[in-house]
Amino acid sequence: MNTSWLIAIDGSVSFLKVIDYVITEAASRVTPAQLLLVNVQAPLSGDITRFIDQKVVKDFHRETGEATLAQARQKLEAAGMAYSSHIMVGETVRTLIEFAQDKACSLIIMGARGLGNVAGLLLGSIATKVVKLSTVPVLLVK
Repeated sequence: MNTSWLIAIDGSVSFLKVIDYVITEAASRVTPAQLLLVNVQAPLSGDITRFIDQKVVKDFHRETGEATLAQARQKLEAAGMAYSSHIMVGETVRTLIEFAQDKACSLIIMGARGLGNVAGLLLGSIATKVVKLSTVPVLLVK
């Protein structure tokens, strides 16, 4: 059975705990999971390309995404784990869920940021929305 894990990386402090969990869990499996590191960049507001070349905007998203994924990549490489990385631009919740479905992921793993259930609901956190809307199972690491 092909097991793919979407690992959402947003650059918050909690993502390091997510990577530590993934390394521990993946190392204990007989058949390794395919690890997909995913960073979703928010689109720049307005019609910015009227003032800035589209290539500059694409480069900005790519560079920001690469910087966000850097520590996760380093930790996985140090652990000898294979992964692929994906940087996308869009609305975070929808983009994560669609990517997980398109890649037939068996699990979405993301940080919970340590907010309580009530705070998460009131703030409309990304994690809360993904849990609510995803048909792919979601594991929150706190």
